[in-house]
Amino acid sequence: MGKGQKAWFEQVANSLDPVLVHELRRLREQDDDKATVPVIIRLKKDLEDEKKEHVFQLCQEGECNAVHGELELVHGLYGHLHPETIRQLVEHEAVDRIFHDREVRAFLDVATRSIGSRDVQAKLEYTGKGVTIAIVDTGIYPHADLTRPKNRILKFVDLVNGKTEPYDDQGHGTHCAGDAAGNGYQSEGLYTAPAPEANLVGVKVLDGNGSGQLSTVIRGIEWCVKNKQKYNIRVLSLSLGAPAFESYRDDPVAQAVEKAWHSGIVVCAAAGNDGPYPMTISTPGLDPMIITVGAADDHNTVTRGDDEKASFSSRGPTIDMLVKPDVYAPGTDIVSLSAPGSQLEKQLPENRVGEHYIRLSGTSMATPICAGVVAQLLEANPYLSPNDVKSILMSTSQEMSGDQAGYLDVRKAVALAKKYLEFQKPTVSQT
Repeated sequence: MGKGQKAWFEQVANSLDPVLVHELRRLREQDDDKATVPVIIRLKKDLEDEKKEHVFQLCQEGECNAVHGELELVHGLYGHLHPETIRQLVEHEAVDRIFHDREVRAFLDVATRSIGSRDVQAKLEYTGKGVTIAIVDTGIYPHADLTRPKNRILKFVDLVNGKTEPYDDQGHGTHCAGDAAGNGYQSEGLYTAPAPEANLVGVKVLDGNGSGQLSTVIRGIEWCVKNKQKYNIRVLSLSLGAPAFESYRDDPVAQAVEKAWHSGIVVCAAAGNDGPYPMTISTPGLDPMIITVGAADDHNTVTRGDDEKASFSSRGPTIDMLVKPDVYAPGTDIVSLSAPGSQLEKQLPENRVGEHYIRLSGTSMATPICAGVVAQLLEANPYLSPNDVKSILMSTSQEMSGDQAGYLDVRKAVALAKKYLEFQKPTVSQT
């Protein structure tokens, strides 16, 4: 290549996401003829079958290439491809854009009382009963707070290791499940989540180190959309993310959560833990459609007067210059379920709380707490749409100093959700 001449991937940068361009540049410098890149290929819409099949064939040519499957929600496929194959795909009439299939990482005692969930449970008896929350994370250990006196884990799907019985080798997903729906069985009710009677579906998309690929997360979301009716999945909790490098309009995970939202599932996603710096909202939290949750510090008190934004909670605006997060929920020193023998127990022995619990902080904790609150709202009014839920949570939240997003107020939110019933209840025809 002559001096000043651009590499092929720099000349077609509009067809590749910025991270993939960087990865191709790195591989060229390594000069490894057999190196491949994990990619997501988005195909053009209304594509003829023969053109789609030709893309599949092209991706499987050569000993280095491998196609792992389709991603229906984003109209694409994923696999590992040689740079030369990527070069050919860029010029293919059926290919819209190619993304680097980069890494995604995993980012209740007083907390439940400080946002008013306990009052709603005690006085109005809204506990998320009949509502299913999908925890897309590192898995779910069948902790007694989720399985006794009744097993509320309706289904477990393992997209990492293919196991069929619920487990969690990392521990993050189990903590999140407890944040949303733990019933305090082994703490005599002390560590009770907002929705202690909600059902759960565990979808394992992250490994024992708490990491995974964008494509696996998309497959997890896709599974939830396809099985929404079967398990009555009304809420999707995503305490994971990756740095955002481009608009939500192109980001494949953002587009996947939008599809879930439009299918009738309320999506709660973590803002990220890269605060207090601005423009640190991760994907899929950057999507304007869904509920992006920031973490508040409740200072371990029931009163709300001293609650403030957690310093680590990611700040907006997003890469599209949109306001995020949408709401704040407790996210510091949250005591929830521990998975025996998990990586978290080994890495943070000082955070153990007795034999069955562990204390963690992050927007990862705030997100399922918000998901549990959503389950309470949907029990109070099952006719709410995802847009209704988001509007109610945002309009009833308590102002947080220096932020357009407010702090969850479950009492006010449930009251407004019930108010909606006045015009949402189906009427019986008099004819």
